[in-house]
Order: sequence, then C-alpha cells, then structure tokens
Amino acid sequence: MATLLYRIGHFAYRKAWAVIGVWIAILIAVLGVGIGLGGQTQESFAIPGTESQQAIDKLDAVFPAAAGSSAQVVYQAPDGGTVRTVKYQSAIDAMAKELGEIPGVASALSPFSQYASGAISPDGNIAYSSVQFAGQTSEVSDSTIAKVKETADGARAAGLTVEFGGQVFQDNSFGITPTEALGVIFAAVVLLITFGSLLSAGMPLLTALLGVGITMGAVIAVSAFITVSSASPMLALMLGLAVGIDYSLFILSRHRTQLARGVEPEESAATSVATAGSAVVFAGATVIIALLGLLVVGIPFLSVMGLAAAFAVFISILVALTLVPAMFGLAGRRLIPKEGSRSWKRAHAHLGGRPTMGLRWVAMVMKAPVAWVIGVILVLGAVAVPALSLNLNLPSGASQPEGSTQRAAYDLIETGFGPGYNGPLVVAVDITQTTNVMGDLKSIAADLATLSDVASVKPGIPNPSLDTAIIQVIPKSAPDSEATKALVQTIRDQERAIQERYDTPIAVTGQTAVAVDISNRLAGALIPFALVVVGLSVLLLMMVFRSVFVPIKAAVGFLLSISASIGVVVAIFQWGWLGDLLNIDTAGPILSFLPIIMMALLFGLAMDYEVFLVSGMREEYVKSGDPRQAITAGFSQAARVVTAAALIMFFVFFAFVPEGSGVIKGIALGLAVGIFFDAFLVRMTLVPAAMALAGRAAWWLPGWLARLLPNVDIEGDGLRRHLADRDWASGTSGAVVAEDLVAGVAGRTLGPVNTSVPAGSVLILRGDLAERRVIAATLAGRLDPVSGRLQVLGHPLPSERAKVMRRVTLADAGTLQAHEGTRTVGSVLHDRLVLALPWWKTRSARRRVADWIERVNRALADSHDSATDRAGHDGTAITADTSLASLAAVPRAACLIAAALGERSGLVFIDLSDGMPSAAQNQRILAIAGALAPTTTTLVVGSSCYFEPLQAVAGRDCMTLDLDVLIRKGALR
Repeated sequence: MATLLYRIGHFAYRKAWAVIGVWIAILIAVLGVGIGLGGQTQESFAIPGTESQQAIDKLDAVFPAAAGSSAQVVYQAPDGGTVRTVKYQSAIDAMAKELGEIPGVASALSPFSQYASGAISPDGNIAYSSVQFAGQTSEVSDSTIAKVKETADGARAAGLTVEFGGQVFQDNSFGITPTEALGVIFAAVVLLITFGSLLSAGMPLLTALLGVGITMGAVIAVSAFITVSSASPMLALMLGLAVGIDYSLFILSRHRTQLARGVEPEESAATSVATAGSAVVFAGATVIIALLGLLVVGIPFLSVMGLAAAFAVFISILVALTLVPAMFGLAGRRLIPKEGSRSWKRAHAHLGGRPTMGLRWVAMVMKAPVAWVIGVILVLGAVAVPALSLNLNLPSGASQPEGSTQRAAYDLIETGFGPGYNGPLVVAVDITQTTNVMGDLKSIAADLATLSDVASVKPGIPNPSLDTAIIQVIPKSAPDSEATKALVQTIRDQERAIQERYDTPIAVTGQTAVAVDISNRLAGALIPFALVVVGLSVLLLMMVFRSVFVPIKAAVGFLLSISASIGVVVAIFQWGWLGDLLNIDTAGPILSFLPIIMMALLFGLAMDYEVFLVSGMREEYVKSGDPRQAITAGFSQAARVVTAAALIMFFVFFAFVPEGSGVIKGIALGLAVGIFFDAFLVRMTLVPAAMALAGRAAWWLPGWLARLLPNVDIEGDGLRRHLADRDWASGTSGAVVAEDLVAGVAGRTLGPVNTSVPAGSVLILRGDLAERRVIAATLAGRLDPVSGRLQVLGHPLPSERAKVMRRVTLADAGTLQAHEGTRTVGSVLHDRLVLALPWWKTRSARRRVADWIERVNRALADSHDSATDRAGHDGTAITADTSLASLAAVPRAACLIAAALGERSGLVFIDLSDGMPSAAQNQRILAIAGALAPTTTTLVVGSSCYFEPLQAVAGRDCMTLDLDVLIRKGALR
C-alpha cells in the first residue's frame, strides 16, 4: 500500500491543477444534483421484525385509518377560561371540520364529538383533537403539514392557544449555526499555533470543507429517494469536518517535518502520503468498518446514518491522499519552515536540541508508570459510574427544543391530562374468531385497565370488515419512562391469556411501543457490537504492530474511554447536571442509538491516535532494540500532531452541543469528551506508561500467529526498501541485473545468481525444467525473489512487479499445449497480437499476422541447411490456415516464438522443452528467434541441452548461465 500511495503522491504533486480541478468539478456536480433533486430529511423509526412494526404493517392492510401517523392539535383557553365557552367550542369544531377536509388527512376528531373520550381536561382549560393521517410519518407531505398548521388561524383569532404535537411536526431541517461555525474557527486557531503559518493552517480547513460539501450534496441527493433522518447529515457533517481536518493535518505535519530536514518538496510529498497516508487509510478504514457494522443491527434509520457517516470518512480519506499533495504541488517550497522557527526546531529536536513539551511529558510518565496507569484507570472509572444507570429511548416531544410547537403541545397535554396521554399504546386485536365482537372488546379493555400504570383504556374500535379492532391504552407515565417500557411488556405477557380466554390474539403497537422495541433492540445489540468492535481492533492492531500486548492495551483503553464518555452523557442529559450551562433544557432518557454510534465512531478515532503514537515507537524499536528509547522517540515525534488533532476534534464536536438539534447534541458531547479522554488520558498517558511497564514483552508475537497474520506495512518499511531498490536499479545498466539473487521458495531455492544481461542480447539458461521455470517466473514478476536484488528492464523486483509483468512474455516453444493442438497458426498469432494492441488498432491484427507469417517463413528458409532439414523444415511454406499440430518441431517453435514476440515485450523467455529431439534443433530455433526478435528485445532461452559455443546469435551478444551449479542443498530436484 505504501508504494501505491507513494505513486499517488507523486502524481498528485505533478498534476496539481488537474487534481484540484477534478475535485472542484465533483463538488459542483454533487451539490448541483443534490439541490436539483430537492431531497429533504424526515424521521422514520420503523424497525422490521418487531411485534410493534408487524402490527403496524397488518393494520396498514386491514385497518388503514388506524395505521397511519397520528397527531394531536392541542387547544388552551385563556387563563381562567374554558374551551367549552361557545366561541371557543365553535372555533374548535370548525377547525376539526377543516382538518378533516385536507388531502392526506384520514380523519380529525373534535374533542366535543360523541366519539371522543376524555379529550377535554378536567378543568376544561385544555382540549385536543386527534388527527389521523393517511400514511406513515415518512409519507406525510410537507404541503399537508403546512395546510394542517394553516387551519389554526381561526381558532387563534378566537383567542385560543393552538399547538401541534406528534412526530410529523418535528423540525427535520438542519444547518450550520454561528455557534457550530465556532468549531471551525477554533480548529483554525489550533492549526495556526501548530504550524505557525497561515498557508499551512489553511490547507486542512479548505480540504475538509470541500470534502464536507461533497458529502452534504450526496446525502441531500439520496434523501430524495430514501428516508434519511435529520441526524444523518449533521452526523456526517460533524464527522467529515473533524476527520477531514485531522487526516490532512497528519500528512501535512509529516511533509513539513521532512521539508525542514532538507527533503525535496516533491519527494517529501510522495513519502508523506505513503507513510502518514498509510496510517490515514488504516485509521479511516477502521472507522468505516465500524460504521458499516451498524448495518447488522437491522434498523433502517440507523443503517442510513452509518452509511452517511462512513461516506463522509471515505471522502475525507480520498481528499487527504490526493487533494492535499496536489496543494503541496502548488505551494512548492513555500511550505518549508524557516530556519530557527518553532516548526524547524521541532523537526530537528531528535538531533539533541531543546526538549519539547512532549519529551518532558513522556519522561515524567515513564518515571512512575505504575502510578500513572492506576491514576488513569481510577479517574476514568469514576467518570464512568453514571453509565451504570443508562436509560435508552427514542426522542419524544419532551426532547424537542423549547419554543417549538411540538414541545409546547407535549407540555400542554401533560399539564391537562397527564404524561401518559403523550404516548398512548395501541393494542391491535384480531377479532376474526369471536362471535361477540363488542362484548369481547369491552372485556379485553376492562382486563387491560386493571394493569398497573394504566391511566385509562379507550373503548375498542373495530374496522369496517370486522376482522381487526384497536384499543387505545393510556399509561400513567411518560412515553420515555421505564414504567411505560414495563407496561408494554406487561401487556405482551397477557397476550396468551387473552387469546385463550377470548380467542382473540392481540399485539401492542403505536409510536410508543415502536420506540420501546427499538430501545430494547439497540440495548441488546450493544454488547455484541462492542465485542465485534473490540475484537476487530485487536486483530487489526496485531497485524499492524506485530504484537499481542499493544492491541490488548489499546482495546482496554478504548473501553475505558467509551465508558467514561457515556458516563458524562448520562450525567448531563439523563441526570441534568450542567444543563443550563450547555443549553440543555430537558433531563431524560438517552437516545437509543447514541451509545452504539459513539462506540463505532470513537473506536476508529481512537485507533487514529494509537497508530500515530505507537507506529513511531515500533519503528524506533526495530532500529535500536531499546524499548524505553523507542517509547521516547515515538512519542516525541507524534505528540504534537496528536495533541493538535485531538483539540481540533474536540472543538468541532463540542461546537454542536449548545445550539445543535436534540438528536445531535448528545452524540456531539459524547464524541467531544470521548476524544478528550482517549487522546490525553489513554493514548498520551496510559499508553506510554503501560509500554514502559511491559518493556520488550510489548513487542512479542508468537511465531505461529505471525505467520497467520498478514504484515500491514504501516511504517513504510516496504516503501523504504522499494526506494532503495529503485535507486540501485537506476544505477545499473542492462535488461536483467541480479546481485546475490536467490530464487524459489523457502527451503527450495537456487542461487545466488550474479549476472548482468545487456539489452537486446541472449541469455541461455541451461538446467532442468523446474529450475528454468523458477527463474522464468522470477524474471516475469510472478514469483518474488527469496533474497538478493533483481531488476528487469529497469524495474526492481518485487516492488514493481506490475510493470515487469506487462513487459515480459513467457513462451513454451518446445511443447504443443493441449488447447493449441487444433488451432491454426493464424489464430494463435492473432490472439497474441491483439493483446499488445490498443482497442482502436485491433483491426490491423490480421495484416500483422500476415507480416509475421512471412517473417517466419523467411527465417526458416535462412536457417535451412542439409544437417537440420530432416529435423524440421520440410520446404512447404506456412500459411495462416496451417495447423500447428501438422508442423514439425522447428517450424512449430518458430510460430510460437513469433506469437510471443508479437506482444512487443521488452524481454521474452523462450523455453525449449525437454521433448526436442536434438541439440541441433535447439541451435536452429535459437538462430530463428534471434532473427525474428527486434534488436531491442532481450531473449532468455531455457533448455536442458548444451549449445555449441556461440559468439553471437543473429548479431546479438550471447551468454550462458548453468543452473546446475546454482542448486542449493535440498532444493528443486
């Protein structure tokens, strides 16, 4: 990966304007499509498979009037008045009638209707109308909602206070407020302090804003086709800003450090993308994987939220890897820190300059590591205590902001009737098997009324076809209370008894029951999801750091961070601590999906800091073997950039708390405090202390596990080897150069080989078939060298195997393959020629086939003599229709060699299999190959025969390598 990113960095630096232009075009196109489609967010908390959702789906089919979304229009008479006053009652009745005539409204019941039960408060001051829509919340159009609200004008003119409650009236709009923009301003200040340069500080901000713009355009466009909750774009915006700035910061910091140490700008840009970019890819991938893990929970709105956030991270990664080096290309040498500046001094601190704050901090931690480990655990453990009383629920009217009509309606209903009226339960009754419909419904309602926490039960209402009925149960407690959750379960516990007694199955549904089911589903998924996330972190970190201790320590630290952050959220949002200070006006249950979202996000973000801190430690440990020195060196290199990244994330997330929507406030606060705890207490304190205690054991990995785990080269060791091999290859001359090359596989090798084959010459490999094929596969990039150095056509192997594979052709000229037995010379040549031609030139392949056949005939004729005529050439000219099987050995080999040369490769390996009758034929084939091949093409010929001493082949230099003398013990034979 590091090598690929290195090439991307070089390309973006050199083609800066093209890369920037592409990104700007993408931004304009995506935003244009999103705005053009006019998508809007809307809330839909459906959860397939639960009892409440199954009941809603059934009602939608058999009782549509009861299945649609419901709402309340709440009226309040002036102080001391009553809604029963004639003018108020007339206004309310008129409004109810007008509501019922609106398209999209199934019914609207006046509180004074004979069918309305208990819709007027005991003191007569407050009343409500029940409004039933024709579809689910996500299906109610904005125009319908607007017309519903317009009907309040007459009632308000009569002196009534009118408010609207229900999920359809939630404010689903989103946008950036001035308070949230302060997060970006704080991030800019941190970047300016970090780099001491306006140019450097502006780059991460610009790239992050571009990435966020693309993400927002995409989310808006998608919302035109599927249901997207209002929290989804805000979460994507918040996360996109944070990781977009941080990922660019990591790469920019590495670039500036290298520039200060004298690395050329283009080379520094490429290596920064390769090294810091590898960590960005790894860290971003962990965030994406964790967010995509939300799909397995099986809750649609949560899946969409995870996909939106994952897309934001994906765009941030692409921007950091391509747009950032392109901006480096525009800035050029202007990014080099001035000599003597703070940035320049930090870059040279490793040479013995004044100790940085990071060095002083890690030295203090390492003096008493046990005390620091215990201290961090105690602090985070204490902060996590409130998490033990975690209460999960979906947002209700109580969680809406003060001043909203939904919040006002919720408060009026609670004041006039009691908290349970804000969350009635709907009991769906299957009445297909009963003969006493109304009597059984009355009895069931009476049974339900005896349950604890039931305030009242409305009479059962059957549908017109008399197969389904609904009974409305009003709890005593609020919709988001634990008592209401318990009531839902109590009613479900009565299902079997009611069915046996009345032969009428029942199911509990309604928005309150749906919220309870979602909360229960999420609470049940929390621990399995945590195990998956932690397990994934352990596996990934084992691959990266080749250690058992490092990933276990990282996982423990992550659990401490997430527990403490959830504890803070519970204390503030559930217990009400510091609510006034943070503009949080309601204390109540925590959002059902908040812990799982926080867990997914914090996992990836914590891995960012873990990778950047510990990768430097591992790199130093590999060099020095001193574990304490490795901790000091690695920490000092990454401490400042991790500090800056953590502060940026903290400010960006925290800025969404004071003025953010009710849904996003808790997530933003949890992420902000989680980042703070994880970066400063866990990664920058607990990690070096624990590593110091572990010593050399921190880097232990069992041999069997090391063989099983792929080696993720996040430190760029492979890139450094590639650059060294590339420099070595550029200093050599020849089509093939090998230095102490050992080929084969472990335990079955041959070598060492030391040779240099000039371009256009002939190398004869003499040895057994297995030996020849090992060398052929190695030269063609199909088999990596075991050790030593090898370059083919100027490209080092194995790091540039893709280029070598495109320029090396393998040909078996001695044996007719089974699939070629029935083929003609023309078809074989045509297929190989087409491979080398661009698609727009493939029509010329037929003409080229004729040219090659003519050259083959001429070469055969030129090589003809009485000694070899009997061995192959029969004097008959070869045509395109000649069957390969009909040819003698030499003409057939000539055709197969011509087919291989038709691919126009720089090096062609021709194997003369052991089936050739004589060395004389091999000699002749060698001469024909030399005549057919372009003078710039290098030929490598493998055979088990000895050739006669040759000075040249068709004017080419010729050299021989005897593989038998290179066989190592126990290998290849």
